Amino acid sequence: MNKFLKFCILTVLFLSSIVVNSCKSEDEAIPDFPEGSVESINVWVQDNMKRYYYWEDQMPSKPDYHLPVKKFFASLLSQNDRFSSIVNTEDSSTYLRTVRNMYGFDYAVIQLANGQITAVIKLVLQDSPAQNAGLRRGMIMKKINGSLINASNAESLLNSIPDNTTLDLTVGDWEAGNIINEQEIRVYYGFSLDQPILSKIFDQNGKKTGYLYIYDFPDGLSQSLNQKFAQFKANGVKDLVIDLRYNYGGSVASAAALCSMIPSGITANSPFITYKGNKNGGEVKKTFSEQIAYDATALSFSALHANTLELNRVFILTSRNTASASEIVINNLKPYIQVIQVGDTTLGKDMAGFAISDDRKPKKISWQLHPVIYKVYNANGQGEYSNGISPQIPMNEYISLPLAQLGEANESLLQAVLNKIYSKSAHQENSNNNVKILTESERPFLIPRLK
Repeated sequence: MNKFLKFCILTVLFLSSIVVNSCKSEDEAIPDFPEGSVESINVWVQDNMKRYYYWEDQMPSKPDYHLPVKKFFASLLSQNDRFSSIVNTEDSSTYLRTVRNMYGFDYAVIQLANGQITAVIKLVLQDSPAQNAGLRRGMIMKKINGSLINASNAESLLNSIPDNTTLDLTVGDWEAGNIINEQEIRVYYGFSLDQPILSKIFDQNGKKTGYLYIYDFPDGLSQSLNQKFAQFKANGVKDLVIDLRYNYGGSVASAAALCSMIPSGITANSPFITYKGNKNGGEVKKTFSEQIAYDATALSFSALHANTLELNRVFILTSRNTASASEIVINNLKPYIQVIQVGDTTLGKDMAGFAISDDRKPKKISWQLHPVIYKVYNANGQGEYSNGISPQIPMNEYISLPLAQLGEANESLLQAVLNKIYSKSAHQENSNNNVKILTESERPFLIPRLK
């Protein structure tokens, strides 16, 4: 599966896709529309939403079946729903188009203490069009397609990006409040390859700290996690920093695999997560072992737990881009370990779901539903973080420019944690309120309301 599609789907929960045929109840007065018509597709959409949608009791009783499919789907959604989506697998234009999944980078437009407006490249994916064009984290963007970026046009420039297949950028380096080494870079639309886990070990006076940057949680991640934790354990790592600041989530099974390798005192049968759905879905509880097993490619709990670090605390770096399975990691570790969160409040996706497709042979409907199906809770029944999970140590990663590379000891968020681990001296724990984020290129999952 390519990265473009991964950005468009919701968290994979139990299956990568499921077979669901129309299940029209006999007491519903729904017209019998011709097969293949827009109206018949909309009936299929409605039937599946009634069965699985978390807010199915808020769906309209008499929707307009004559609407285009995407608008019909939007008309069924609760006002509380920010995350459900629908795509036509035969029409790429129906997929979410963002700077990250089109070009492989993210940026933020910020206002400094002196009022200066600047656009900072905060993330460049490996083996992406952006990296291949020469972009790197910490660069400053001065212009997009010839337009000088300022506070008044930052949002409109961002909104125009999905309409292009190339981006002409004027970029440079930050030095003492000035942009130097300006250059013109053209980035072409394209795909980015799977992102590897970045790991490092920091050692001060024999006290070792492991660092993991995890970009997302695809199925199959447990093998890489196991290798990293085996290295940490062999090197005597006693503290752990997990960087999830740009992680939108993915497989809950992979998130559970990560969680199984950190705290002391858990077993295969320790409760990991509770899913609460509508009247059809009910409540489902899963242990660590059971949740990991939903990924058929995953290592077993016992294999993973053999490399557990058995820690009493963990540091997790977050931002507004930390979402879904990443938030599950934060929330669902809390019953078992002290979680010290550093950075910004997370997105607030306390929901999970799976893709719903028609796999009749031959397939008659190419649309694929990604509805919210469950609310998620930890072993203590704690959840309900739709406003995000707030950090114990709030910090703005833009307090110091240029941005250091992820995993470098002088990177602002990581530096704050390392200072806390290695020293009792004062360190930066409070965000610099004089640096304001005006807009960011990536706003994951937020679904616009169709009027």
